[in-house]
Amino acid sequence: MKYLYYVYQLLVGLPVLVLITIITAFEIGIGCTIGNGHFWSYYPGRWWAKVILRTLMIPVKVEGRENLERDQSYVFVANHQGAFDIFLIYGFLDRNFKWMMKRSLANIPFIGYSCRRSHQIFVDKRGPKKIKETYDRAREILKEGYSVTVFPEGARSFTGHMGIFRKGAFALADELQLPVVPLTINGSFDILPRQRGFNFITWHPLRLTIHQPIYPIGQGPENVDATLRQAYDSVMSGLESQYQGFVENPDQ
Repeated sequence: MKYLYYVYQLLVGLPVLVLITIITAFEIGIGCTIGNGHFWSYYPGRWWAKVILRTLMIPVKVEGRENLERDQSYVFVANHQGAFDIFLIYGFLDRNFKWMMKRSLANIPFIGYSCRRSHQIFVDKRGPKKIKETYDRAREILKEGYSVTVFPEGARSFTGHMGIFRKGAFALADELQLPVVPLTINGSFDILPRQRGFNFITWHPLRLTIHQPIYPIGQGPENVDATLRQAYDSVMSGLESQYQGFVENPDQ
């Protein structure tokens, strides 16, 4: 069965992924140019993620959607197990948001183009001025009533375990006095562990746990640190037992 799934990936999964990525990139580019940018920057990407996971026959379970209020802006923070985190959150969080992502992702063909056209937030660390511009952009998105999604580890895990959380997203939430929502991702590392080059994926269910929002209890460094610790503990609590515990990530 495993090898039949490999053949299916080559003959069906990979062509669909490439084709739907190209179509979605142009759809986002054209839509954001002539229409409602907030609609076109989110919904085509959401459909793209759902089509890819369904084509690959990956089952998805979401827990905790009832924890979110309809018209509230949030700063979502998630562990980063692997590449399939993107499909899971984009396709199944069911919130209109912008990604905060590595600047290097802008260089990926078609994906980089669609992210630039849809005004996703590239985290630029090439000096204080660039960092300020990054957070100015995120601040404006949140003030408009939308949410942002961040991987505060900053890099995918090599082991499936969590590394450290950086403070940037929590400082942004503190400044605007917005709730932080921890997200736990399970299954992504089992589908495709971090590695170099192409490899086949392994069939495995995905699970997204949406934890209770963490509302600010003040403002300033103490609130930032307290929110970070609580978010980290919440995300960790939702991980499967084999991925519990801190493991240093040399890429952070």
